[in-house]
Amino acid sequence: MGGSALMSLWTKIVANLRWLWTSLTSMRTALFLLFFLAVASVPGSLFPQRGTSPLKVTQYLRDHPKSGAVLDKFHMFDVFASPWFAAIYLLLFVSLTGCVIPRLVIHWKELRSQPPSAPRNLSRLSAHESWSANASDVDVLDAVASDWKGRGWRVRVGDEWVAAERGYARETGNLLFHFALLFVLFSVGSGSALGAKGNVIVREGSGFANNITQYDTFAPGRMFDTSTMAPFSFQLKNFFATYQLGGMQNGAPREFHADVLVKTSPTAQAKPVRIAVNKPLRIDGSSVYLVGHGYAPEITVKDSNGKVVWKDAAVFLPQDGNFTSTGVVKAPDAVPQLGIQAFFLPTAAVDAVLGPHSTFPAPTDPMVFMSVWSGDLGLDSGVPQSVYRLDTSKMKKIGLERLHPGETYKLPKGQGSVTFDGYKEWASFSITHDPGKGWALGAGMFAIVGLSMSLLVPRRRAWLRITPTENGTILVEVAGLSKTEAPGLVAEISALAQSARTYAPEVSHGD
Repeated sequence: MGGSALMSLWTKIVANLRWLWTSLTSMRTALFLLFFLAVASVPGSLFPQRGTSPLKVTQYLRDHPKSGAVLDKFHMFDVFASPWFAAIYLLLFVSLTGCVIPRLVIHWKELRSQPPSAPRNLSRLSAHESWSANASDVDVLDAVASDWKGRGWRVRVGDEWVAAERGYARETGNLLFHFALLFVLFSVGSGSALGAKGNVIVREGSGFANNITQYDTFAPGRMFDTSTMAPFSFQLKNFFATYQLGGMQNGAPREFHADVLVKTSPTAQAKPVRIAVNKPLRIDGSSVYLVGHGYAPEITVKDSNGKVVWKDAAVFLPQDGNFTSTGVVKAPDAVPQLGIQAFFLPTAAVDAVLGPHSTFPAPTDPMVFMSVWSGDLGLDSGVPQSVYRLDTSKMKKIGLERLHPGETYKLPKGQGSVTFDGYKEWASFSITHDPGKGWALGAGMFAIVGLSMSLLVPRRRAWLRITPTENGTILVEVAGLSKTEAPGLVAEISALAQSARTYAPEVSHGD
């Protein structure tokens, strides 16, 4: 009994696994998973993604601390790298593979098989012609078979009939489309595993070298090898942007580009290149895209002794379409330590409701509104800090001021000074290395070719049958059918019948 129960249990398990595999590899399941994959991609458009807009993700989490934390747990900011997206992707790949492979075997057998023999009653077919003729059966069959074969039909000759078939390229195209789709999935997946993506902010006059330590954010694939990173570098010489002035789209960007000096290796000669929207820099298998820009106010901080303790251009992050930007400056070498929270306004305005804000993205009237803090910056605690946030828990606000370029704010009680020297612009670049991109493009082109074949090539079958009659003539019948509803069947069968009349001329009943 024990062995019988175990065998019964094993049979049920095998049956369930077979049902599961059959369900997974059905075309209906593949279409459902393809639709589900498209739906799963929607959050990637609704929410900023760390791979392309890390600054926007940080800002979203800052503006929505509760809902942002929940969304982050469900990988809404890393949709295409999430486990649930990968699971759908893998299931779709397995389902398509299970659909296509059996169809490939069936199609291979069809290609090697002969056309089916002629039906008994050809007159029942939708396209049919018949006539009487005086001719030898064998001569007609051989001649018609040779003629139809020359027209691109695959021919089989039987006893008093000829069978022909064409249009196998339709199913070939269908399979090509599905295999190309499989290869697209494979290319995208392998490109994601072997590639990498990162973002970096570069100020005018500064540079970037393709090294992990130079990235602000870096997301390598699971199989990415850092030793394969191309040794290129570039320096941002100038960033240029224009905006619409006036009208319904006042302030809308009209053009922006970055002029850079590029080196393919540390010893190579630098070459000038312009990177613009939809015109990335492609170098050594990597693509450098211009994805954003902003302002970096140049600020000088001096301590109570007049010593310069900080002098640089600080990257400020835009908060709206008019580039009202926020940022911080930390001067740990000052005694006591100094910190600055500030707004940079390209075109400054002050409103009783909105407060300090910018009314236009271009720097027509730049100003810095700042609050200065004194105390412990907390940099010695060992806990990493964001360069865009100031920890004021152990600090005291000592002053508020607004400055135009060239103006200096003398801190109270002789604690030093802060000078707004001017501003630079910065550009944000997304750098991607995707080895599967070219393969995916090629597979996409093959998919288009395969889909065109499956839609445009008709599948036809045609037969010719010769039946001796009592008056010594022969009845010649030509008929055909289409496995699809493609038009033109009647005209094509009529053309075949006309060619057959060449070898079996029609005779009148009086002859």
